[in-house]
Amino acid sequence: MRSDPRTDLAAAWAAFKNTGDSLARENLIITYSPLVKYVAGRLSSSLPQTVDTSDLISYGVFGLIDAIEKFDTERGIKFETYAIARIKGAIIDELRAMDWVPRSVRARAREFEAAYVSLENRFKRVPSDAEIAQEMGVSERDLHAILAKLSYASVISFEEMWTGGSERDEHQDPLGVIADERAEDPVDIFESAEIKDILASAIDRLPEREKTVVALYYYEGLTLKEIGTVLGVTESRVSQLHTKAVLRLRARLHAAQGFIPAT
Repeated sequence: MRSDPRTDLAAAWAAFKNTGDSLARENLIITYSPLVKYVAGRLSSSLPQTVDTSDLISYGVFGLIDAIEKFDTERGIKFETYAIARIKGAIIDELRAMDWVPRSVRARAREFEAAYVSLENRFKRVPSDAEIAQEMGVSERDLHAILAKLSYASVISFEEMWTGGSERDEHQDPLGVIADERAEDPVDIFESAEIKDILASAIDRLPEREKTVVALYYYEGLTLKEIGTVLGVTESRVSQLHTKAVLRLRARLHAAQGFIPAT
């Protein structure tokens, strides 16, 4: 009679967490290894072709191992949700360490964010590309070229929203904004709720198409190519919409948290 895989998995978790059993740990790594390929595949679609997906997978494995070792089975959070955040974080940490995004590109991203926040506060509405270009002192055509270059950095930019560009740690992981009803520290609860409110408000203020791209990419799990099919536009256009959405969200979050002056 074949055993129930769910029972075997529960037993593996119990054995590893209770006794540190190395075989149970190995079984957990093998069982959840498809998560690494999934995350690496999604990230690679937003990165230059020079970045090898197999390298991303190797970076992600360390994130999976870290997730397995640190996961609290008593917290009531689905492991897959926790692991995906840790895997993605490990890959992005490695890419950041490699500094594959040129400093000039990062500087342009900060210029966009500062211009966006300044104009939004001045006009009390979402500024147009033409207005942002003028604020940055470039042509609208040059702005679109800048956004094309920034599209490669936007996948990292979204993660860095939670840290203001600082090194990621466990307390700054995106999963950390999920409230734990059993948490006893009221400060932590308040900060988690505040960040969620800021992000929700920032997403709600995005132009409609950018909001759709964010929803389809981060919540529905569609690739940029699939989103292009849904919206009836090219993948490069979706990439540009995604980049602008990420930069706008970063700008609003950083302004709210004091990283970028809001006035």
